[in-house]
This record gives sequence, C-alpha cells and structure tokens, in this order.
Amino acid sequence: MDISTAQPKTICLEEFISWKLYDALKGGHQIAIWKSPKSTTVQVIVDKTEKIKKVDLDLDQLPAGFIAHTFSQDADHKAYFLKATDYIKLDLDMPISPEELDEDFLSKQTKHTEIKDFIKNFWQQNHVPKTLSDTASSTKEDFINFVSAGISAINSGEMAKVVPSRVKKIKPKSNFDLIKTFLGLCKAYPNTFVNFFHIPNIGTWLGATPEILIKTEGKYFYTMALAGTQRAQGDNPIKNAAWTQKEIEEQALVSRYIVSNFKKIRLREYEENGPKTVLAGNLLHLRSDFRVDMEATNFPQLGAVMLKLLHPTSAVCGTPKDKAMEFILKHEKFDRSFFSGFIGPVNIENQTSIYVNLRTAQILNGEVILYAGAGVTEDSNPEKEWEETSLKCEIIGKFIQ
Repeated sequence: MDISTAQPKTICLEEFISWKLYDALKGGHQIAIWKSPKSTTVQVIVDKTEKIKKVDLDLDQLPAGFIAHTFSQDADHKAYFLKATDYIKLDLDMPISPEELDEDFLSKQTKHTEIKDFIKNFWQQNHVPKTLSDTASSTKEDFINFVSAGISAINSGEMAKVVPSRVKKIKPKSNFDLIKTFLGLCKAYPNTFVNFFHIPNIGTWLGATPEILIKTEGKYFYTMALAGTQRAQGDNPIKNAAWTQKEIEEQALVSRYIVSNFKKIRLREYEENGPKTVLAGNLLHLRSDFRVDMEATNFPQLGAVMLKLLHPTSAVCGTPKDKAMEFILKHEKFDRSFFSGFIGPVNIENQTSIYVNLRTAQILNGEVILYAGAGVTEDSNPEKEWEETSLKCEIIGKFIQ
C-alpha cells in the first residue's frame, strides 16, 4: 500500500485505540489510556523505551508521561513511570480524520477482527509473576471480622479511622472487549478519571476514579477531601442526600488531614470550599476542594511536596497514618498493589493530574480482581461497610460481567 497516494477513510475511536493497544502489547510496550473528568477527549501514551522505570516523585523534573504508584511505599518512595514516546489526543465523539491517523496504522492496516482476537487472547495469559493469580475473593465473614477489629482498635484509642478493603474475583463475560468497556465507562461516568494502563510483568488495570490526589495547572495547585458514601437515589439524588454523623465525621477527618499537611510546610494561604455532595457513578460522596496559588505563595514545587506528604491519605488508609497502615498490613490477606495507590498523567499540556486509584480492577490470567474499601470509625456498622464495598465493586464489575 502506497500511503503517500492512498486516501484513508475516517475510522471510529474504538477501532483506532484498539489498534494502538494491539501494537503496544505486541511490541511488549507500556501503554496508558485515559479520559479526564468532564473532558470529551481520550488521551493515549505509549512508552517504547523497552525499559520499566521507577522514578522519584519530583514531578517537575519528569518528562511528559504517566505515573503509577502502589498503595504501600517502597523504601525509596519511587513510582513506575511511562514516558510518552508516543502521545495522541482524540475526541471522544468524533470519527478520526485522515490527518490524525497514525502512519504505522496506515501502513500496516491489520484487520480489526485480528486485533480483537489478539487482545482477547492476551488477557488469558498470566503476565504478573506473583501469587496474585491465587488471590481468592474476600469472604463476608472475614471482612466483617476485619471491620470489627478496626472498630475495637479505634475504641481502645489506637486510631481515629482505618480503611479495610476487600477483593472480589470475577470472570469476564464471554464477549468482554477491553476498549468497548473503557469507552462505556467514559460515557457512564463522565465526572471520573477513566483509565487503563499496562506495564509488562507488573500489572494491567482498568478503572474510573472520582478522587484527585494532587493537580497542578498553570499557577494553581488543587487537592480534595472525598469521603462518605451512599447510593444515589431518585430523580435528584444530590438534593435527596442525607448524611449521618458517621459520614460527616469521616469526611472531616480527611479535610483535617490535608490542612495538617499544609501546616507542616507552613502553608497558610489556601482556599477551601465544601463539604458538598457530589455524584460519582451511582454513588454519592462528600467532597471539599482546596486550591493554592503557587505563585502568590512562592511554592512552585507544591505538587511534588504535597504528593509525598498526602499519600496514602486518610481516605484510603486511616488516621493516624502510621497506625492505620500497620493495622491494615497486619490484617489484610492480600497485596493491594496499585489499588488505593495513585496514577495519572504528568506534565502533559502544562498539567499534572494525579488521582487516587479507586473503583478499579486488575485484569489477570483471564480473570478480573475488583478492589474496594470502606472508611471505618467508631460509629461504623460492619454490615453496612460490607454493603458499601459491594456498591463500589459494582461500579466497574457490572461492565465486565
């Protein structure tokens, strides 16, 4: 095929992203695909350096790329980093014009059915040489005992809050299509960070998280305190929301945690708005938003500094952080891996947006592992915490089963 004279047709977004994923997987490359909250564009980066990289969290020193950090911290506090050797940004609702088509795509023109079959077969293999493939779904009894132990520890004064989590292993439906599922999540959850990333021999993850950990755009720094969960109900779920004292206090703990970290670095000039009720998928949460003018405060490195201080937040770990982390590592029977860690694009178009990796699933060995946690305080009810994690698993799980 002479690509200099051929007139390529427009193609749909699903077909083109499927090809980009196929090309990356076949080449053994790392890839990240995402849609930001309230955005109408899908962004894709492929790292063709053929090297798995871990980097320091000095965000302003990094090239354009995508970062992924586990829940627990390494001794060196480093994160996986996908360098954007290839980058493309596409409109979610528009066919792709000839000018946007990748030259490799034009020259290779692999059949769409062959691409789909390759991707489907790829997920049937185990790409992570760990015991994760042996992870069993958490039983209700185990989780309720975990929550009850957390309440006892809180009542005895060891902690103010802890966030137990559980896993649910499911089999994808027979016609499961990764890119169709990704695009379905984009349409169903427009206010979330819909994401997929694959790092060979490390992990393959798909999710739609509502929670910003840190964001820098131009001269502004942003973060949020998101906690409290209830099912969205009725025609106007935000108006119908009624929060219990337990949920209000749980969210207030997260806000106080952010403010305490501002105080650690002697930052006093910040805007705080909230808490307010927000909708994320079929769930409601309480959220407070924080903004800092990095120029006015003369703090250009605030994003990197706060990232190191905040993770893991009390929304995914507990308060105080060290005691809650110790309790979780002692009682949880699985490795959270990237669940409740952080992920997101770095230095893409003058913006860095790092999200807490919630509402997420790991694709592994032909199966999918769903992860969900619940904030436990002295007023928690173990049965209701189980129900909350079931609702959270459903957000991604219903698109896969």
